[in-house]
Formats: sequence, structure tokens, C-alpha cells
Amino acid sequence: MLTTVAAGVALSEGIEAAAALRVDLKWPNDLCVARRKLGGILAEGTVSSGPGEAIADAVVLGYGINVAAMAFPPDLAGRATSLEIELGRPIDRALVLAETLAGLARRYDDLLDGRFDAILDEWRARSPSGRGAIVSFTTPSGAQTGVTEGIDDRGALLVRVSGRIERIVAGELMWL
Repeated sequence: MLTTVAAGVALSEGIEAAAALRVDLKWPNDLCVARRKLGGILAEGTVSSGPGEAIADAVVLGYGINVAAMAFPPDLAGRATSLEIELGRPIDRALVLAETLAGLARRYDDLLDGRFDAILDEWRARSPSGRGAIVSFTTPSGAQTGVTEGIDDRGALLVRVSGRIERIVAGELMWL
């Protein structure tokens, strides 16, 4: 989970460096501008069992950023955007790539060096929906609706539901 959180921070920092555009983060893997999706992150990992715990063997991380100005299909037009739409001008793709890769390298070093607080603090600063947003999700006992209360020290989303805090690590989550 922290890999995706760190990647979100790194990519938003890289875009900001390349385009002077503030990018917000929406848990777990969305890059947004003014509530419209600019890009996304996907992390897939392999895990082996160690003595008493699961150990991550490898993680493959992919990301996509909408760059070119384009007409989105009607069902996405109000929910998607691109760098060129937001900036109103062409953007240097090579610069965006270089800055996002540099950001990923810096935040990967943070992960390796155990600087989790630096990652989590920056994610929290870049996630307006991390607190106070209404979400719904499905549990084995059925659908639940609650209000976001931030993320924990491992990157799980915390949601207040009927006076208790639910820790969301995966699954289908709908932002209302």
C-alpha cells in the first residue's frame, strides 16, 4: 500500500515540477486536478510467506498521465482532464517523464530508508478527499457508507462508519 501512496506523491511532485500544476491525490491511486482525473497508478506485487508474516518479493509499478488536449467521451468529459487542457498550452512530454521518474526515484529512496512519515505527510497535504469525503464500499456483511478520516501509517484509508473506524486496504470504493 505504501508503494502506491509514495508513487502518488512522487508523480504529483514530478508533474508540479514539469508543468507548475498542483495535482491532488485521491486514495488509492488517482491523480486529480479540480476533482477531474488526470492519471492513475497501478502496483502489482508478489508475496512469499516468511516466519509469521508475508514478505513482498517484487512490485511492478505502472502509471499513466493524460497529456494531450483531447475531447473525452461525453460520460467522461466532466470527470477527466489532461495536462494540456489544464495548462491551455502544449507540454514537453520528455520533461514530464524525466520529472516523474526523478520523483519516483526520490520517493523510492524514502521507502528504502524508512522515511514513511515524509511520504504520508505529503500525501495527506495533497489529498483534499482524504478527510471528510463521503464514500461507500462493500464488506462481507454488505454495503457500507462512511466519511473519510485520513490514512494510517501503512497507507490504508480510514473511514468512519456508525461511530467506528474501518480500515480499507483494497476493494471497490465509490466516492460520493
